[in-house]
Amino acid sequence: MNEKLVPWAPAQMTFSDYMSQPLPADAIRFEGPQSFYGLTMMDLEKFIAHHGKEKYRTQQLYKWVYEKKVTDFEQMSNLSKDFRAELKSLFTFELPKVLTHLKSVDGTQKFLFDMGDRQTVEAVLIPSDDRMTLCISSEVGCNMACRFCFTGKQKLKRRLKTEEIVGQFLQAQALLPEGWRITNIVFMGMGEPLDNPEAVFKSIEILCNDWGVNFSRRKITVSTSGIVPEMWRIAASKTRLAVSLNGYDDESRTRVMPINRRWDITELLNECRQYTRLTKDLVTFEYVLLKGISDQIEHARALHKLTRDVPCKINIIPFNEHPGADFQRPSDDTIEAFHAELMRLGVHVLLRRTMGRDIFAACGQLTSAYKEHPGQMDISNSNLGGKHVADSRRGELGLR
Repeated sequence: MNEKLVPWAPAQMTFSDYMSQPLPADAIRFEGPQSFYGLTMMDLEKFIAHHGKEKYRTQQLYKWVYEKKVTDFEQMSNLSKDFRAELKSLFTFELPKVLTHLKSVDGTQKFLFDMGDRQTVEAVLIPSDDRMTLCISSEVGCNMACRFCFTGKQKLKRRLKTEEIVGQFLQAQALLPEGWRITNIVFMGMGEPLDNPEAVFKSIEILCNDWGVNFSRRKITVSTSGIVPEMWRIAASKTRLAVSLNGYDDESRTRVMPINRRWDITELLNECRQYTRLTKDLVTFEYVLLKGISDQIEHARALHKLTRDVPCKINIIPFNEHPGADFQRPSDDTIEAFHAELMRLGVHVLLRRTMGRDIFAACGQLTSAYKEHPGQMDISNSNLGGKHVADSRRGELGLR
């Protein structure tokens, strides 16, 4: 876009309006070949119109590729022979290569994707009794430098392209057992989604298109560490908002999240209230429990006081260890006491059971520097929280 939109543009503009605005000259390349998976329906309409084709062809192509999973133009029987021949020079269908596919003892699966130029990202598939959630990455590395996060120890290498984000979903879905599908998407993998907003929200538009994957926007959550000026995009896209809070006041949050120096808790919570007013949805606050730093009863009370006037739910996440970590995981007793105190105070709270710790697939453990991971990890204290995988279904899910 040519002009930066002011925060909370959705008060005057819908996401469809935003997506339909004139794009900069370099936003779409009109010559091929280019990745089909990087084009929204509107991009594709403009692209094929440039090549003299009718608008309705866009729907045909989307249906073939995303619904029927056909990428061989010769099989697209309702397209003319000449058009099929022309399409071969315009589009490619390359997907990120899966370099490593690991399975946890709890059923979690982790994928290491090759993004070219010796750069990789990880995505995680998390099963539960009623859903299959894919945690997607948006960047190689991360700019945010959150001190409890393994990804944060890497500097940002580059932002992913739209097709590389869509490709993570398509590859993970293809590796599921027949009859199973991804039910939820969370942008909580490597990188800060709002540091790469154009690619992230274009990928959402592609995945949610009626003629494509037709994924429900209500089943997509976009997480942010708190880039306040970009948070309007989450409401505009009609997806759900998760905020990495991880502090009960400015001092505690700044200690672990440098971004709080740029946009403090007051600014962040004001934007969260605006989100809830516009969408009528709850905000999810993610709160990591760090031993001796954010896990005490008085911290729970301060957290309740801080968030009590924001329509929200709070996920408390025991810290997940990684190489070189500056923090420790609290004891089970401390974790349970923190959880119990929030419940006593009437907070809508979930103690999230850690999934995938043994393969370094848990929250805060993702990295592209895979060689840094130890081969094995003690997960004897991973069993707090709700039951996520029904043992009787492990075989059906292909989870051994």
